[in-house]
Amino acid sequence: MSKIYHHPVQIYYEDTDHSGVVYHPNFLKYFERAREHVIDSDRLATLWQEKGLGFAVYKANLTFQDGVEFAEICDVRTSYQFEGKYKTLWRQELWRPNASKPAVIGDIEMVCLDKQKRLQPIPDEILAPLTAG
Repeated sequence: MSKIYHHPVQIYYEDTDHSGVVYHPNFLKYFERAREHVIDSDRLATLWQEKGLGFAVYKANLTFQDGVEFAEICDVRTSYQFEGKYKTLWRQELWRPNASKPAVIGDIEMVCLDKQKRLQPIPDEILAPLTAG
């Protein structure tokens, strides 16, 4: 796996359910934002606009170990590895402040696709910076 990247997430009231705990699908959004910061949003936009290539979640497995509450500022810890020329595997953990274990663990598999949704090799524009880091 790669080094661990950190991305802060502020938990807003709108992220929670009636009990003040984060509604479970929102963790997918937090993880998506953290991955975008690792890859770089400008690089992703250029790849889509110039080559018609992007990434899609192929598989996601979430494990919930603790509730996350309104007003907390959490840390999404992200690492990745490449599996073949088409797929990346991401391990993402959301940590509450001062926690001894992650509140949520996400194992996300992503593939590279073209605009016709055909599988494509991960381009050098993505590979080079991620394998260098």
